[in-house]
Order: sequence, then C-alpha cells, then structure tokens
Amino acid sequence: MARLLQHTARPLWAYKGFLLLAAAIWGLGTVVIKSTVDAFPPAWLVGVRFTGAGLVLGIAMLPRFRRALDADHLKKGSILGVWLFLTYWANSTGLTDTTASNSSFLTSLYCVIIPFLGWALRGARPTRFNVAAAVVCVAGIGCVSFAGSTGFSLRFGDLITLLSAVFVSFHVLYTAKYARGRDMTLLTVVQFFVAGTLGFAAGFVFEPMPDFPNLGADTWMSLVYLAVFASCIALLLQNVAVAHVDPAPAALFLATESVFGVTFSILFLGEALTGPLFAGFALIFAGIVISEYLPIRAERKRAAAALDEPDEARET
Repeated sequence: MARLLQHTARPLWAYKGFLLLAAAIWGLGTVVIKSTVDAFPPAWLVGVRFTGAGLVLGIAMLPRFRRALDADHLKKGSILGVWLFLTYWANSTGLTDTTASNSSFLTSLYCVIIPFLGWALRGARPTRFNVAAAVVCVAGIGCVSFAGSTGFSLRFGDLITLLSAVFVSFHVLYTAKYARGRDMTLLTVVQFFVAGTLGFAAGFVFEPMPDFPNLGADTWMSLVYLAVFASCIALLLQNVAVAHVDPAPAALFLATESVFGVTFSILFLGEALTGPLFAGFALIFAGIVISEYLPIRAERKRAAAALDEPDEARET
C-alpha cells in the first residue's frame, strides 16, 4: 500500500479521497481511545501506539529504507515526530475529561487555525474563502459547547483538546513543507518512532505504568487498531495526500473526522445526538463547500470573463 501511494500518480480528487478515508479512520479512533484511555494512561498509549506503528510499517518497507535513509529524513522526520507526539498526548489526555463527540468537534478547530498559522509562518495569505470557511467552522465547533443540558461549558478536557488542535495545525503545515522531494513513507516511520519514544519517556516521568499482565483482550485489540489503522494507514494517507493538496483545503477535508467521530460515538458509545450537534454537522460541511466549491466557481467566472474580453474588444 505504501509503495502504491508513494509512486502512483493520481488525480487531485483521489488525494482528497485519501483525506476523507483518513478522517473516517480517525473518527473511529477517537471512540477507541475514549474506551481505552481509562485503563491505559495517555502518554503510554502514545508510546505503544506509535512504536508499534513504526515497527509494522518499518519492517514492511525495510529494504527501501536501507537505500533512502539519510540525515535529512531523520531530521525532518524527528521534527514531525515531536508535533505528532504533542498532538496525540494532548488529545488522549483531553479524552479523560470530555466525551468522544466533544473531542471530535474540538480537534477539528485546526481547519480554522491552519490558513492563519501558515500565513504567520510566511505562507500564502488567507483568501476570503478561507476566512469565510473559518467563521463557519468556528460556529460549527461552537455548537458542541451548547450540546449539553447545562448550556455553554468548556471543561479542562475540552481546553486540552483545543490545544491538540494547535499541534495538529503545526504537524499538517510542516508535513506539507517537508513532503516534496522526500520519501513520505520514510518520514512517516521516523516520526512514528520519535513520537513513540517521547510517549514512553513522558509516561515514565508523569504517569503510572499500565498493568500490562492484566489488560483485557479488548484493550489489546484497541491498541492494534490504533497502531495499524489509525496510525500506519491513516497517517500515511494523510501525509501522502498533504503533499498534493494545499494545507487549507486539506485541513477542511480532515475536519470531517468530527462528523465520523460523533457518528461512531453515537453508534458504539451511546452518546446522545442533539440539535446543536446536527447544526455542527451542517456548518462543517458548509465550511468545506465554501473552501472547495466557491473558489472553483469564482475561477471559472474569471476565466469566462477573460475569454469574453477579446470578443468585446473586437466589436468596438
């Protein structure tokens, strides 16, 4: 799969499809983490998850890595690994004090952050469509704060989850920056091992050690899902796609993780679906439409106007 993704040229819509598939996998992953994090502390979860993912993908691609591994891939992969660790440590910690639905929505705030953070890092200036999509997404994410019966509230877990959205934004931007001209599968493996190592280090320092001998089969199955599907497959899909899709629209496609996350939370965790959550669905999809369809429509209008101008000039 990694070889196919890396070397086969595909149309832009296919890479956007990769982002949607990654978002669906992560949406279910949020449910899995929520059901696991009480028995398995967050930093340890990050350590086991990404070390396992690095081993699986690294062994599968070992012959290729022997030829491609160099100091540049190690350096860039390590930087991505730091952002990856911070993202998932914060996200997993947040899930100890918020619902899976809240986590899915609040993590999606990175779709708002990325265009403006990219601009701050000397990238392209946000377009009016980015600004409009950001406003709509903020409204959608804000709906989650009113989903409870007690009205507006943001708990500690919600605030930590918002912090994870900032870390996601850095990860996506730096992935886009480092992707071109480098082996994305190799960068993915390096960042897995770095994130896993940092997870174990943080676990030893800040958290109690999990009771490995007494972990249930469901916990081990959850760890396998997180390592293989939510890490190896989903992050590889994201990293390859971000090399071909601009960060701002890529972030909005990934923001559909919140839709998948809430859907799976309702199906598997019995969380209630309220009116504000319905509104959140609609607003996030509206943000994607604003970011994706409206710029294409505006460009077509400009192209049509440019074609009409020579005809008008000849008539005069």
